[in-house]
Amino acid sequence: MNGNIALLGIIEIISAITIGIFILALTFKIVQWVGSRYYKIADYNLAYSIFTAAIILSVGIMISGIVQPLISSFRLLNQRSDSFGLAFEYISTGAIYIAIAYTATVLIGLISTFLYSKLTPIDEFEEIRQNNVGVALIISSILITLTLLTKSGVMLLIEAIIPYPELPPI
Repeated sequence: MNGNIALLGIIEIISAITIGIFILALTFKIVQWVGSRYYKIADYNLAYSIFTAAIILSVGIMISGIVQPLISSFRLLNQRSDSFGLAFEYISTGAIYIAIAYTATVLIGLISTFLYSKLTPIDEFEEIRQNNVGVALIISSILITLTLLTKSGVMLLIEAIIPYPELPPI
């Protein structure tokens, strides 16, 4: 059994659960705060709950894509670190990847919602505030679809920062 790979598995499980819960709870709290503060949307509004669920799902979709870049980084780190150093580098690298993916998700959500609201004659957030579930479903679908469409590009950007070794010229 490879101890470093076993350590990676344990770190990945623990970090996925703890960071996942933290990020999703933080996202939920931010979305609820923005809704109540800027849009005066009550917590019991079904339409806003659907929109919040779409945001949380989008964050989860984007964050789930960092697994492969993390494994690539681990394989490179595994060649030059001891177990403790490897764990520390893995956690710090994972934090950077999560920050990039989270920021990208927030930007994609903001840009897509803003552009869609400018392209339509209705005020989507006013409709959501009035508990219009149809509008919430449409905006949520757009948000999730754009997240799925942009996920590979964001993951490619994350892959670009992995310190792959230089190959000699052929």
